[in-house]
Amino acid sequence: MEYIPILIAVVTSFGLAIIIFGVSYATIPKIYDLEKISPYECGFDPFEDTRAKFDVRFYLVSILFIIFDLEVTFLFPWAASLTLLNNVGYLCMMMFLIILTIGFAYEWKKGALNWKNIE
Repeated sequence: MEYIPILIAVVTSFGLAIIIFGVSYATIPKIYDLEKISPYECGFDPFEDTRAKFDVRFYLVSILFIIFDLEVTFLFPWAASLTLLNNVGYLCMMMFLIILTIGFAYEWKKGALNWKNIE
């Protein structure tokens, strides 16, 4: 019984998403112009094929950012409930932060955070 509001919210959001998608699909113009479907790069003609490979440095830096950013988000609920936790909760978070710091130092030492040294 206590999960019924969550179920209603999920069903409502899915239903609303389907309705919005259906209305936008039904109202789009079906005439395709070559200029409309061509790739766009800041008002200029594309310099090369749009399926060109990205530099691996972009992927590496973005993955590292996501990993460390998501791990840092674990600090917010911990900090909010810090007064309710005992010493075990505090020590567990300190171990987590030590492991996170060791991983960050390792990535820094390997040069993964330096854009010019990544190969």
